[in-house]
This record gives sequence, structure tokens and C-alpha cells, in this order.
Amino acid sequence: QNIFFQASNPGQFENDSDVLWQRGHVPETIIYHGRVGINTDAPDEALVVCGNAKVMGRVMHPPDSRAKQNIREVDTNEQLRRITQMRLVEYDYRPEFASVMGIKDT
Repeated sequence: QNIFFQASNPGQFENDSDVLWQRGHVPETIIYHGRVGINTDAPDEALVVCGNAKVMGRVMHPPDSRAKQNIREVDTNEQLRRITQMRLVEYDYRPEFASVMGIKDT
């Protein structure tokens, strides 16, 4: 699997603190120390994508059963009791957020 990046100013950085990309210890990996924004210059998480994302492959995360062990059945009545204690809400997106994110049905 290859990873390709293209920069508007390849190899040119304003100062040394902008050089945050490094080769990873595992072959064909890179590391970026900081936040990454795609279609945004103000990411507030490790990775922020403003727009659609297309994934050609798997998205792995902890809920994946391959990362778990000792999986067992639970008492259904107890779980239903817990669900009835949950706080359920409805909401509308703020118009300024919806317009930036391309959300039509707020």
C-alpha cells in the first residue's frame, strides 16, 4: 500500500518548526506530530476532514471484534433496564456549522 502526499510548496517550509513529517519505523509509513486538517486550516482534533472521505479498504477501530477477547452474552433484562435510563435527545445543527460542513437538512 502506497501513501502519496502533494504539497503546494514541496520541500519549502517557513521555519524548522514546520518540519513535522517523519518516516515511520514500519516500512511505508509516515508520522506527523500535530493535527492534520483536510479542507480546513484549523483542525481541532488529530484528523479533521471537511468534506466527504472515501475509504478503499477497512477502517479499523477498537469496537472491531478482532481486537476483543472474552466476548460473552449479557443479561438482556439488565441491559434493557440500563437503556430505559438513557437520556435521548433530538437536535438541529447550528446554521453556521451546517453551511460550513455542507449539511442541507439541519
